Amino acid sequence: MTFEEILPRLKAGEKVIRSGWGGAELYVVLVGAGEHDGKSLNPYFLIDVEGEGYTMFTPTVCDLLAEDWIIVD
Repeated sequence: MTFEEILPRLKAGEKVIRSGWGGAELYVVLVGAGEHDGKSLNPYFLIDVEGEGYTMFTPTVCDLLAEDWIIVD
């Protein structure tokens, strides 16, 4: 799937990953708007990496143009 195809799935709360990564990456998820310390928090992507936990994820140009995105159960 393309990033354009998976973006609505991310917005619906599904987890995705690129099949071409083949590393410790488990999935990417979209965290919706919220609040932190009384201030607005904009939506952001998190990636779950085995053995490391969560970190913020910013897709690269290669990620945006890739066609190997898949849904993770």
